[in-house]
Amino acid sequence: MTRIVVDAMGSDNYPTPDVEGAIMAAREFGVEIILVGDESKIKSVLAGQNTQGLQIRTVNAPEMLTMEDKGEQLAFKARHRDSQNSMAVGIDLVKKGEADAFVTMGNTGAAWLTALFRLGRIRGVDKPAIAPIFPTASGSCVVLDIGANPDCEPNNLLQFGIMGSLYAEKVLGIKNPKVGLISNGEEEGKGNELVRATLPLLKNSGLNFYGNVEGKEVIGGKVDVAVTDGFTGNVMLKSSEAVGKLIVDNIRETIKNGNILTKIGGLLVKPALGSIRKLLDPSEQGAAILLGVNGLVLIGHGRSDAVAVKSAVRVAENAVKANVLDAMRNAIEKSLKK
Repeated sequence: MTRIVVDAMGSDNYPTPDVEGAIMAAREFGVEIILVGDESKIKSVLAGQNTQGLQIRTVNAPEMLTMEDKGEQLAFKARHRDSQNSMAVGIDLVKKGEADAFVTMGNTGAAWLTALFRLGRIRGVDKPAIAPIFPTASGSCVVLDIGANPDCEPNNLLQFGIMGSLYAEKVLGIKNPKVGLISNGEEEGKGNELVRATLPLLKNSGLNFYGNVEGKEVIGGKVDVAVTDGFTGNVMLKSSEAVGKLIVDNIRETIKNGNILTKIGGLLVKPALGSIRKLLDPSEQGAAILLGVNGLVLIGHGRSDAVAVKSAVRVAENAVKANVLDAMRNAIEKSLKK
């Protein structure tokens, strides 16, 4: 049985969405859930839930990392051997082999740093990357990095391409995934210095390299993996989410304030709008995997609800079943020998 640690203190409204989503996942996916956090708070939520027959246990972690933890203070809490915050305790369970993956809806930077300090990097990986799955016109696309590494060198982007390609193949089931390099134009001469220096590395990598891609090609489904630095990726992610929400909200508001014919039309298109809303809803994926650390760590939105937490556990279970970590180690090791 797959064992998934859920940070019960992660979401903005902790611990209720975190615990309820974990229970839903245990029931739906048949996984063992380890809830880490303030046990008194966790058990108060568990008391109101039906957990009969489910494999759920708690591990006490009386402290937590928040958005207020920064700089040296965050680094100390992330790396100190005896740290008692929920991220450190949960990630240590993965490190010790007592769990297969860790899921948190908490501070992205804190989760990235804690995982890096406590698990270490896969040999050959310089900068672990956060890799969410974007919805596209033809299915989905793994985009990395989306915020962990705002400043990158060409070799970092090459490593992102290798890790993203492997993840798309193992978890999304895409054979020989196409890898694109995000740029401001498709031509090889386009892009900033980083893009121009990275392109020949990807061309000679043995990956199924498509070439430069603009944002519209990513959303249009031209590639299965899109590689970029964390600054560009984060802007792209947040802009895409905002545009998607704006479109759905405006359609809903237009129908609500329209005449009788508009309202009738709204009823007719309601199923289609529901599908669009589901496509754009971050809770459908739940969390993005952190690729490059020596363990499976997934990071979601602080505003996540129980459905998002459940979805995050599903993504974690899929990564465990696909043996992503060993495949990643082997792929990076192979690339080092070239």
